[in-house]
Amino acid sequence: MLPITALYAGLLGLLLIGLAFRVSHLRRRMRAGLGDANDTTLQRAIRVHGNATEYVPLGLVLLAVLELNGSATWLLHILGSVLLIGRCLHAWGLNASSGATPPRVIGTAATWLVLLIAAVLNIVGAL
Repeated sequence: MLPITALYAGLLGLLLIGLAFRVSHLRRRMRAGLGDANDTTLQRAIRVHGNATEYVPLGLVLLAVLELNGSATWLLHILGSVLLIGRCLHAWGLNASSGATPPRVIGTAATWLVLLIAAVLNIVGAL
């Protein structure tokens, strides 16, 4: 069983559902069944959701492999928490502006840091 990964998969799943709901809501409001209707708010919402779907699965796979290989509980919670917080910050920052807002930059850095640490730990653990 992977209870720690399951926790963060559930929380990140809820985040993804929320982001998808925002895209759907904006599409209905803009009457844009497909595409972005040239609306910058909808464009950003689509990218926020897309970006999360690009990074969250890999983060969860790396976390699951670490958990399967017996990594410390505290480490898994730190990585999972930072990934979740990073994704929330990124979503908040990009929804606010297409520029490099502090939440977006911090969220991106946090996500990349988790992926880097988890990837390296998995490689080291495999050797």
